[in-house]
Amino acid sequence: MFTQHAPRPLAAGAGLAPAAGPPRLSLYTQPPDGEASVDELEAFALDRLQVLRAVEDAHLRGRGDDDVRRRIDAALARHLPTQGARGSGAARLAAAERRKDAVSHFVLRLAFSRSDDLRTWFVRQEAALLRHRFRAADSAERAALLAAAAVPATPLPPAERDARLGPAAAAFYGAGEAVYAVAFERVPALVARAQAVVRAGVAYVAAGDVAALVEAAFRDALTAALALCARALPQLGEDERLLPVLQSLGRQSARAEYQPTGAAGALTAEAVAPLAAAFPPCMRHLHAQLERDRHLRHAGRLQLGLFLKAAGLPLADALVFWRRAFAGLTDDQFQKGYAYNVRHSYGQEGRRANYTAYSCHRIITAAPPGPGDHHGCPFRHHAPDRLRAALHADRLPESDVREIADLARAGHCQVACTRHLEARLAQRRQQPQPQQQQKPPPAVDPAPVPPVTSPNQYLDLLLTDGRGPRASPADAVLAGAP
Repeated sequence: MFTQHAPRPLAAGAGLAPAAGPPRLSLYTQPPDGEASVDELEAFALDRLQVLRAVEDAHLRGRGDDDVRRRIDAALARHLPTQGARGSGAARLAAAERRKDAVSHFVLRLAFSRSDDLRTWFVRQEAALLRHRFRAADSAERAALLAAAAVPATPLPPAERDARLGPAAAAFYGAGEAVYAVAFERVPALVARAQAVVRAGVAYVAAGDVAALVEAAFRDALTAALALCARALPQLGEDERLLPVLQSLGRQSARAEYQPTGAAGALTAEAVAPLAAAFPPCMRHLHAQLERDRHLRHAGRLQLGLFLKAAGLPLADALVFWRRAFAGLTDDQFQKGYAYNVRHSYGQEGRRANYTAYSCHRIITAAPPGPGDHHGCPFRHHAPDRLRAALHADRLPESDVREIADLARAGHCQVACTRHLEARLAQRRQQPQPQQQQKPPPAVDPAPVPPVTSPNQYLDLLLTDGRGPRASPADAVLAGAP
């Protein structure tokens, strides 16, 4: 039941008996019982959302497994602890912490069932959080979660492991490391990467790797549960207490649509070309091909056109920009073949929908470019040699070129784009400025760049992280910037 009362203090146990509450490791198959105020639900959900954002950021920006674990542990300790405490009231505090963990998951499950993008993001981050917690759990907690997930994995202590595999095969695992006996067809990825010993159709999986089995079962169950929530969500349409909270939480997700800040100012058709030097690589590539070929296919026009719209280019100037870009066409050809699509993307034709700029996720996961196409993400769709050539053309240091190319090759496209932005910002900070724009050096290092989730976010960050004011879009581009 939902109430409008102030949230109860967490340490008080939130209405549960001291020994009650879900286990510390949970697959969230059953929602918690009891009463909670709307304020309490929102506070719990916001704390969990902070953790899920930190999980994503740790995997995007963490340097090695130890750094990723450290970042996630810090977020959990700050926002969603489940370790409990010692001394008087420890059991009661542990129950309250686990209740908060369960309640926050189910509130976000409702909030993130509203769209495919939100569901995909939520499943990915919740699965990563479960994997992190599983690897940090003790053997009893792991066994309980494996049983709850119905994963057919039999734990083997080191002595039995050595007896079954022999000393040579047992040396494959760490000293004293327990393993799990699993049917080899359930772990094809581990077998393909030679991360498990196989004997008579049984794969002996290290304790850390068996987390993949639990994660797969959890992903499947959570995906199905979110689909059910999406169908049930319309029933909350008349609940004026909870629905605004759910809508607000969905908008605050890391996958929520990026809202441009207008850093480029009032953009005109004439200002697009000088501003293109500050575009992210995907849009800079599209603009360069448009200037070279005087044409772009539909997917490329839509990707670039919606980006310019979000950057501040009004419809009248957009028509002027595209007419000049398609210089080889007559006015009649342009009006019949292209002007309608430009007006349609601004919501002035057809269904009059207000189309938004593409996010990085949409660009990366959309249909890849074919021959003659130029849309897409360079970090995803360019061949390695072509990408490295583009990075060298940006005059980036060789160390940055290697790191960005390695990230792209490993499939971390948004991480690569974020590193590209950081490298360009470092270039800007090192460039001399006119005397009237000079400022004292900052007393602390610049704040870290947030992970890039949208081409328009890249543009806004590049334009707003300079050292001096800019009066016009053309002034926003540093002299000599790549």
